[in-house]
Amino acid sequence: MLTDQKIEDFQTHGAVLLKGVFSDFVTGARQAIEENMAAPSWRERTYRPDDGGQAFFQDYVVWDKFDGYRALVRDSSMAELAAKLMQSETARVFHDHILVKEPGNSVVTPWHQDQPYYLCEGRQSVSFWVPLDPVPRERTIEYVAGSHLWGKDFRPKRFDGTDLFEGDTSEAAPDVETERASLDILGWAVEPGDAVAFNFRTLHGAPANASPIRRRVISVRWVGDDAKFAKRLGPTSPAFPDLSYEDGAPFDAPEFPVLYP
Repeated sequence: MLTDQKIEDFQTHGAVLLKGVFSDFVTGARQAIEENMAAPSWRERTYRPDDGGQAFFQDYVVWDKFDGYRALVRDSSMAELAAKLMQSETARVFHDHILVKEPGNSVVTPWHQDQPYYLCEGRQSVSFWVPLDPVPRERTIEYVAGSHLWGKDFRPKRFDGTDLFEGDTSEAAPDVETERASLDILGWAVEPGDAVAFNFRTLHGAPANASPIRRRVISVRWVGDDAKFAKRLGPTSPAFPDLSYEDGAPFDAPEFPVLYP
């Protein structure tokens, strides 16, 4: 399922489409989402638009709490795919992010990188964005090709536009929408069980869901051999308040098991 060309594309562009790699796990994952929404974790964060539109449900670090999620992470080829894409000897699961944009949800996911608000650093990283509903090209997640190689960590912001970390003076992310003509924007129509794999530093964003169908997604994040803990200017997203760690120490804790090899 994973060719040398796909690995090269991932390393060069920072994002690549993998067709049908998790098709066998869609039914279980859909069931897990319903169970999760009925019993969310303390990390749950749901955005409800000011316009009265439908909700955007999110939860984190629940992959080992529901059978359908657990099967996707542990029983599929995801860990091996992660290691090969990252060109790493190992693949360590970092966390999951559950995203459900209900029909008519008006929340736009702004252009951002994930790396600057994580509690780990490293060149070897990959997120698998796994849709459980069909998503056409005009409503899919998009990426700025090659942005993971720019050597920059842009200032993280909340969805309301405020800075995530007080006193953060790092460079703001570029206005991708006004610069689209000069950038190489990647995006694909996807079907349930496909996956888009992307690096933590790849700039990405997603439109609102103006369609009559749900947009259910599970995103699972992995790190490789070179991962280190990173102290930030404030609580990371997701937060691990009970985790004690030193800046620059090897990224090794029971919360983040190595699942490959």
